Amino acid sequence: MSTQTTRLLVFSHRPEVRETIITAVGRRPAPDLGRVEYVEAGTIADVLYEVDKGGVDLAILDGEAQPTGGMGLSRQLKNEIADCPPIVVAVRRKDDRWLATWSQADAVLVHPLDPLAAAETVAEVLRSSAVPAVRG
Repeated sequence: MSTQTTRLLVFSHRPEVRETIITAVGRRPAPDLGRVEYVEAGTIADVLYEVDKGGVDLAILDGEAQPTGGMGLSRQLKNEIADCPPIVVAVRRKDDRWLATWSQADAVLVHPLDPLAAAETVAEVLRSSAVPAVRG
């Protein structure tokens, strides 16, 4: 059982969407993973700052964010950040999953968020990206 804290960045221009995502994923998405610490970002500048700073283990981006959505931001991060953390994009419609593929996201959540599915999706992405990291 892990005691390490995992840092999740949650981006949306709407605080209620960030809260919905955080509530759905929860503080511990799976028993074998450590507790989750959330960093909230309301603007693209906040996301870029946090990712550039490092220490973000996974980012969950709102695909409906304005003026720039999480899908475009995901594609930008994947193409511009050498050590880009895994990205999960939250979309409003199942039909938008193809856009999430275009965005190079590692996984997709569909609103309304199911807490079990959201936690399991995040846990799977964290497990698949759990390579020993050397920081410092």
